[in-house]
Amino acid sequence: MSVVQFSAEDGVRGWLHLPARSSGDVILMTHGAGADCNSKLLAAAANAMESAGFVVLRFDLPFRQERRHGPPRFGSAKRDREGIRRAAAAMRDKAGRQGRIFLGGHSYGGRQSSLLLAEEPQAADGLLLLSYPLHPPRKPDQVRTGHFPKLTRPSFFVHGTRDPFGSTEEMKCALELIPAVHAVMEIDGAGHELLSKSGSTELPGRIAAGFQSFISHFA
Repeated sequence: MSVVQFSAEDGVRGWLHLPARSSGDVILMTHGAGADCNSKLLAAAANAMESAGFVVLRFDLPFRQERRHGPPRFGSAKRDREGIRRAAAAMRDKAGRQGRIFLGGHSYGGRQSSLLLAEEPQAADGLLLLSYPLHPPRKPDQVRTGHFPKLTRPSFFVHGTRDPFGSTEEMKCALELIPAVHAVMEIDGAGHELLSKSGSTELPGRIAAGFQSFISHFA
């Protein structure tokens, strides 16, 4: 594995994973509201994606670059989406001639990635969303699906069966709003963080294999 620090003039900061043999596809991965790009889940997922042949950039959103702890402040979402847009633009030259760019993220990072792609379908070729925060815990009436009907790119969701931000049944129902092809991988017994404290060594590889199989139908 080859992991190098990444820094661009437009403020994109993170870690670049370069596989020994690249498939030509690139995936950007960003973090949830309470974490950064060095979170256990993001690092493990990025390593697995690299092993599967993806060039991977895991990066910090603008709100996390501003302060190292705490959730995003009210009103920062638009700027965070701009950060994702800049990251995708910065990685264009890393894709192969026919390579694709996918936006990925955990929780808040995944939600902002999906909002960006609903607004700007040309920004990337698809989504990998880990623990999409369908609604706040214990508030199932506050669903975050208003943009789902505008998603026109393939979308792959990974969701734990014990996630308080939405049950798998709720997720499957919500995904019917997405007109583009989509799929959900259920992780039995997993919560919002997906990985247990003891760590599930096979889970990141399962996610990478599942995503790779999903996008192979759209080459």
